[in-house]
Amino acid sequence: MSDLRLVLARHGQTQSNIDRILDTVLPGPPLTDLGRAQASALGRELAEGAEGTVTGLYHSPARRAAETAGLVAEHLGLTPVEVSGVHEVQVGELEGRNDERSITEFRRVVERWQTGELDVAHPGGETGRDLLARYLPVVADLRDRHPDGGTVVLVSHGAALRLAAVELVERVGTPPLDEEHVANCGRIVLRPRGSGWELVAWRSAVPGGLPASTDDPTG
Repeated sequence: MSDLRLVLARHGQTQSNIDRILDTVLPGPPLTDLGRAQASALGRELAEGAEGTVTGLYHSPARRAAETAGLVAEHLGLTPVEVSGVHEVQVGELEGRNDERSITEFRRVVERWQTGELDVAHPGGETGRDLLARYLPVVADLRDRHPDGGTVVLVSHGAALRLAAVELVERVGTPPLDEEHVANCGRIVLRPRGSGWELVAWRSAVPGGLPASTDDPTG
């Protein structure tokens, strides 16, 4: 078994998280002051060896992910690298909305994906299969880039990384994941198992004991 670890880390808080806005189109908003503190706390935990020695740091093209990776990098002495394909699920007609009906619809679709109904789409947006088709090849590429192991951190987005983790783990027959909310700068840790992956940890809380956004829909 490889000693590689893959850390799927969520970005820090944005104003959209506070306002419960479905905000998925690139480049998206910057981090709040709390979001920057969350990212720094994540960096400190990783630098202290919480998930092993970090040998690679990557992020989605979204501004919030790039800023999070930049703050994490300050603690690791690494240069963050942008990778395409791992941005948040595109919600189509729900973009920019925060009414209860829209949030309920978003959550309903994501829940159906997590039970295997991957062809269901957000209205005018992506299906779960669309998301996995762009996300999983990036994970495979990162595995190939780090044949000598170590810990690889990918800063991504709540709904996207949760679905990717469920697919990566369940495809090799391990028990279903908790599939719970991942707060800002929370993380899911995987390691290779055969041709797939197994779950090491599902750390859903904000690192450093910092507060989380209340009822953040995409987490």
